Amino acid sequence: MSGGRFDFDDGGSYTGGWENGKAHGLGCCTGPKGKGEYNGQWHYGFELLGVYTWPSGNCYEGHWENGRRNGSGVETKGRWVYRGDWSQGYKGRYGVRQSLNSGAKYEGTWSSGLQDGYGQETYADGGKL
Repeated sequence: MSGGRFDFDDGGSYTGGWENGKAHGLGCCTGPKGKGEYNGQWHYGFELLGVYTWPSGNCYEGHWENGRRNGSGVETKGRWVYRGDWSQGYKGRYGVRQSLNSGAKYEGTWSSGLQDGYGQETYADGGKL
């Protein structure tokens, strides 16, 4: 395995390990004009385990498979954080979505990124559904 830097035509870049012409091992990839960044482990051109930060400041830290969030991970988006399972890029199976500003949260099952099935909703005032 070798290492180095590659600059894309759109202004993004990749710096890190390479194998067979693909990102492999540890590396960092930035989007055009530094917008967005993935920093972590790569497996033959695909993200494997690391942190992706969007220009908005939202971020995801966790496992990836074939370019999609898959396995366990944590997404911080605005004033909400989701901790749990991911499947093919969507919140899946089981997880907890909680407000960073209040006690509001949902803990339970998910399907295709949506609350689905069994779970418990807790409101900011402590009430439960």
